[in-house]
Amino acid sequence: MSVETYQKAKEIIMNEEEIADFVGERTDELISLAEEKLGLKFTGLYLDYLKTFGAGNFGAQEIYGIIDADFENSSVPDAIWYTLTERKEIRLPDNLLVIYDTGSDELFCLDFNQRDDNGEPKVVSLVPGVDLESQTYEIIANDFGDFLLDLVKQEV
Repeated sequence: MSVETYQKAKEIIMNEEEIADFVGERTDELISLAEEKLGLKFTGLYLDYLKTFGAGNFGAQEIYGIIDADFENSSVPDAIWYTLTERKEIRLPDNLLVIYDTGSDELFCLDFNQRDDNGEPKVVSLVPGVDLESQTYEIIANDFGDFLLDLVKQEV
């Protein structure tokens, strides 16, 4: 089950302080502001990530989240700023939240239209530059927990 994979990832991050660089806990107010701005409701595992870590890096892996309330003038690893920018630039669909840039030609997004029985959005791949009609939105992970655990395991 996904909660377990997420907890395991969280444990690894907390035990490897020297390679963990996160902005830290974000408030409910700030999270609500971000949700309003995007028209999305964060749930479960990603919500816990925002409340625990906010946004940041684990080794070479940069996991996007919330930094502060200035969503217009920000930069990575700000998921809200990045998602709003992509909505403007490539008409990113409203159900997607960008959480990771592979550095090659893919962005990984939480897809709020594809959720499991626990309401967890799947992690899908988006290729900027490919017409939205032609995107395959390949599923990268069943949920944020599986995705996060894969990432942190690459670093330890």
